[in-house]
Amino acid sequence: MARFLDPPKAKPQLPQNKIDGTYRRMRLKVFLGAFFGYAAYYLVRKNLSIAAPDMIAEGLLDKAGVGIAASALSIAYAFSKFIMGSVSDRSDARKFLVLGLLLAAGVMIVTGLLPYSTTNTALNVGIIFVAMLVVGWLSGMGWPPCGRVMAHWFSQSERSFKMSVWNTSHNVGGGSMSLLVSAGIAIMLALGFTEQTWRAAFIFPSIVAIAVAIFCWWALRDRPEACGLPAVEDWRNDHSGKKVAEGEEEKIPFKRLFIDYVFKNKLLWSISLANAFIYMVRYGIGDWAPTYLQETGIMNADQSRIAFALYEYAAIPGTIICGWVSSKFFKGRCAPVNVIFIILTLIGILLYWKVAPVSPAMVYISLSLIGFCIYGPVALIGIQALSLVPKNAAGTAAGFSGLFGYLVGDALLAKIIMGRVAQNWGWNPTFWMFVVGCAVAILLCWLSGRGASEEAR
Repeated sequence: MARFLDPPKAKPQLPQNKIDGTYRRMRLKVFLGAFFGYAAYYLVRKNLSIAAPDMIAEGLLDKAGVGIAASALSIAYAFSKFIMGSVSDRSDARKFLVLGLLLAAGVMIVTGLLPYSTTNTALNVGIIFVAMLVVGWLSGMGWPPCGRVMAHWFSQSERSFKMSVWNTSHNVGGGSMSLLVSAGIAIMLALGFTEQTWRAAFIFPSIVAIAVAIFCWWALRDRPEACGLPAVEDWRNDHSGKKVAEGEEEKIPFKRLFIDYVFKNKLLWSISLANAFIYMVRYGIGDWAPTYLQETGIMNADQSRIAFALYEYAAIPGTIICGWVSSKFFKGRCAPVNVIFIILTLIGILLYWKVAPVSPAMVYISLSLIGFCIYGPVALIGIQALSLVPKNAAGTAAGFSGLFGYLVGDALLAKIIMGRVAQNWGWNPTFWMFVVGCAVAILLCWLSGRGASEEAR
């Protein structure tokens, strides 16, 4: 398996008159492959959030159980993103991404087909926990190879904006997943299946993910040198980013990756801590929205799926604008923009909490505002992580910041603790968690910005 995943060797360079045209064509293909490939990973990750309200209504799960089962994906993904980040820095990005996507889709289809007990919710939680654990680990094969591809095919000065555009891929995937579920339910009803239509949430998006994996195999390539092209820094004459470590163009030993570029990197630690609280807000709002809205009677199932999709889709222009503001007004610096957008996120949370219950329209507006604002900082922290290390350590840096985001922010705070809080004390205390999380994230982003400025001097 290791030999199969090894990165391809550099090929003899193409004639000079073919380099520009080939480079432009390949960069478009690679970008589309990374964009739709990562989007497809979100077709096989958020499925339980959509299925949960109906499973709770049928007595198959409760809120605490959903939180525990969903946390398995986040816990596994947190460690997988970090470990697989290091593996991906030593692997062919195309093979790595496609293999993980195919396996994750297969596991999710099986999850949708399994029988579940109508009398033993603990057994159901255990079954789904194991399935989500496997899917979470496989999901860690998505971001790192994309980070590697973006670092190798796009130079430092253009990366902030282009990666902001690319980072909207998970919003395309997350938003499309809820709509694909609605389509899958409609197909089941048309075929005469009127019971347990929540199974469509697991099965139908996964089938689409398999089709996307085939496209990615055609579109993706690991790095320019393996296609007979010069390094992107040489092609664009842009050597502003950290260079590949001398003598280690393809692989850096794991010990050096972790000690030199992660453990001793104070700024990477700072933004990773901020990432934890940003992820708590991101997933706490999104993943619990269908359950919260339906349980409180604010919306029905169809309306809540639309709200979920709007939350994801609003992030697309928000993330792009966030990256554009960083490039246009702050010379690529991420921390000031993160502070601004998290403050706007906090305003959206207060609207969602205090004003949205008045009408479905206010739910759509407030969730769209939160989605518009929170995903920009998610993207920029990932970009910051890439800029703090050489490009052949990109997957490791992204995995480290993701470890904090998914393990602490998502699994612990947004899934396990928030599920318990909602189960035992209701939804109001969960909103206080969002408010405090925003405040801490603002402080940490501001401190990381100061640290980066002092280091630059």
